[in-house]
Amino acid sequence: MSVLGELDLLGPRAHGAACGEAVLKAVAEDFQVDEVLDIPLSGEGEHLWLWVEKRGLNTEEAARRLGRAAGVQQKNVSYAGLKDRQALTRQWFSLHLPGKADPDLGAAEGADLRILRCTRHSRKLQRGAHAANGFTLRLTGLRAERALLDARLERIAADGVPNYFGLQRFGHGGGNLVDARSCTEQDLLPANRNLRSRFLSAGRSYLFNRLLAERVAEGSWNRAAVGDLLAFTDSRSFFLAGEEECRDARLAALDLHPTGPLWGEGDPPSGAGVLERELALAGREPALCRWLAKAGMAHERRILRLPIQGLAWHYPEPDVLQLEFVLPAGCFATVVVREILDLVPTGQTENPCAY
Repeated sequence: MSVLGELDLLGPRAHGAACGEAVLKAVAEDFQVDEVLDIPLSGEGEHLWLWVEKRGLNTEEAARRLGRAAGVQQKNVSYAGLKDRQALTRQWFSLHLPGKADPDLGAAEGADLRILRCTRHSRKLQRGAHAANGFTLRLTGLRAERALLDARLERIAADGVPNYFGLQRFGHGGGNLVDARSCTEQDLLPANRNLRSRFLSAGRSYLFNRLLAERVAEGSWNRAAVGDLLAFTDSRSFFLAGEEECRDARLAALDLHPTGPLWGEGDPPSGAGVLERELALAGREPALCRWLAKAGMAHERRILRLPIQGLAWHYPEPDVLQLEFVLPAGCFATVVVREILDLVPTGQTENPCAY
């Protein structure tokens, strides 16, 4: 299998070369994620919602354990989003239990999974229902000048970063994209639902990243152009930009952003100029675009610029940088870190703070 590198899958940085290097995820607690859910839970209904803390465990395996312990089929276990395995994460799950009492879920718990809260609700938890994710990242083995780091962090707090899909979306060595291309060549879709979703997502994400990479390279990723489709940070709807919309003060305030295509059926609804660029991208990847359309994927949009809420940082030790911030659902903390530091594997840093 071909191995794809970072620049194959993402694109250029927007804020210049990395300020130095560090290790992320030396231990699971170095990467903490808290799902932000703004749904008021009623306390009654046929769905049991669980606030779960997991460590070194992926979301799908946690869902299987909860389903087995509750004695329900896997289709009756729901979650809002996938969270990293090598991390300490807290997220919601729901179990559909019509006419049933709350089950004993002790068999699901262990050193790697704890149920922190249980409550009832009238509806199941839908995919993508969470509003955001809060991150606490601890970068160890730090080798960088603190003044450069502080300046870079202040800049990305003010300007945001390119909203690339992170490397996690593509699997180890880009394997999900390689498999998606193989399916494209054979004109098939995997029968397995999880594989199908993974490969389709990798294909769409790759096309989006290629478009965003072009705009980062030319410096237009954070500026609206006539013909762009604009969207607010937390909205899936979009509207066409004319001259007046390009002067909207909410663009400068990082509330409103240009978008790029998540490929599906039909041409993108962008305006002239922008549409030509997006169709040119499709022209370079015709088989992949046809495969996504044939799979019935609807054309959607994703913001090109990622605003970072509540960014705060400090240095608990001379060779440690701790970051705290909130990102919209579906966005990647690793693309924020990428604009600050190069990440190196555990055990490969030396002489911390030598820069």
